[in-house]
This record gives sequence, C-alpha cells and structure tokens, in this order.
Amino acid sequence: MEIRLIRHFATEGNLEKRYIGVTDEEIKAECVLEHTLKKEENGRYGKENGCEEWKPELVIVSPLRRCRQTAEILFPGAEQVVCEQMRECDFGLFEGKNYQELTGNPKYQSWIDSGGTKAFPGGEDPMEFRKRCVCGFEQMMEKMIKGKRKKIAFVVHGGTIMSVMEAFDPEKKEFYHWQVKNGKGFHFQIEEEKWQQGKRQFEEIEEI
Repeated sequence: MEIRLIRHFATEGNLEKRYIGVTDEEIKAECVLEHTLKKEENGRYGKENGCEEWKPELVIVSPLRRCRQTAEILFPGAEQVVCEQMRECDFGLFEGKNYQELTGNPKYQSWIDSGGTKAFPGGEDPMEFRKRCVCGFEQMMEKMIKGKRKKIAFVVHGGTIMSVMEAFDPEKKEFYHWQVKNGKGFHFQIEEEKWQQGKRQFEEIEEI
C-alpha cells in the first residue's frame, strides 16, 4: 500500500509560531494561492518531464478545519474519512500562545525543563497524545487493508505525523527528527501481509 502523510497548510497561528492544537483555525488564503501557483507551474512542465499527478483513493483527515480544507485543495473531490484520534495535541494553558508570551511563566519553564515530556498544564500528556495518534493510524490501516485500498493520503497535523513516523520507522529515529513544514510530509509503502502479521514498519520513506 502506498501512503502519504501530509501536514495541513499554515494558519495564522502557525505563522505567528503559536501553540495551535485544539483551536479550530482556518488556513491562510495566501497559502492556498501559493499552492495554486505552484500547481499551475508544475502543470505547465509536467508532461514533458513525464510527471503524473498523485491521486489517492481516499483521504483520511483530522476533524479540524485546517486539515479538511487542505485535503480539499490538494485532492479536490476525493472522499474524506475523519479520524478523531489523529487530531492535534491539546496544549492546555499554552494553547494560542507563543514563546514570547510564555517566557517567564513558571509552568511553561517547568515544561521546558522536562524536555517536553510533562503533561501540558490543563491539557494533554505528550506520551498519551502519541499513543492516541498511533492507535488511530493503526485502526485506519486495518480498515484500508480490509477495503483493499492501495493508495491513501492522510492530511493531519505536525505532531500527529511525528508520532506516527517515530512509531513505524525501521531505523527508530526519534520524535523530533520527523518535524515537517506546513504542506509537506512523507511518502512510504507498507506491505499489507506483514502489517497483519504484526511486522509493522514503513518502507521506502521519502520526504515530499
């Protein structure tokens, strides 16, 4: 099975480097315009370069608007399946704030000193968040394999992608290795038979 994990286009909060988790922001219009211009440019030269547009059979999305909007722009008209478990982390008291606004906050400093392993005050435990994302991905994979799907896209969040890639990377690279910019992601393969046997890892991983 061929899979892509893609991070949603940027929101205003992303551009201002804020903690945007459960806040249901829309993507910025200029990000849509930038994608449209790139698509037109690629289309102009695509045929002579032997390029073909990558089209998934369906798109699995987080329930948040920024992911559903991005999926519709990237894959217009494609069937969308919402996976609640693949929504972004709840940053609790840090939600909607950036580093400058949190500097001097004892709770923020305590979280920083923990290496980001402590639960967000009033929010989610990072380790539980990662488990949730991986569980959601595995559940979706079971459904996709039963449905004999061969080409699937996920349009989700940066933290979600990092969680899933860390869990199934055969080289076991750590969580922060998989940071990815808005609109970018990873392309990889899984072997359905091995996956069902419990030998769960990604193959032929490429950054896109």
